[in-house]
Amino acid sequence: MTDTKKQKKPSRQQVYTLLVEIGRKDGDGLPDRATGAALMCFASGVDEAEAVRETVAILKQADVNPLDVTGYGTLGEREAEGHEIDEEERALMQRALDENSVIVAQVTPFFD
Repeated sequence: MTDTKKQKKPSRQQVYTLLVEIGRKDGDGLPDRATGAALMCFASGVDEAEAVRETVAILKQADVNPLDVTGYGTLGEREAEGHEIDEEERALMQRALDENSVIVAQVTPFFD
């Protein structure tokens, strides 16, 4: 008998590092005196544009007000640029890939 099982196609998903600047919105969970924040996110997508779209959509669903997104590329692109990436960051990137999700790795509130 021949094996009729379909071989699983390799995923085209990659994980992108995104820095999202957010403004204030009722219920956003930021400290009272904060004027906004920067969110370091790891987001999966077939390309960076998809990762950005998914990240913005999820943040809006979470009552956050995304204002600007800066992409820093994939793990390989960041390594090629000489970025130091620790094991914790790598683990979060792998989780984003495994779960096909957006992981908010760090929140830095802004104060005037």
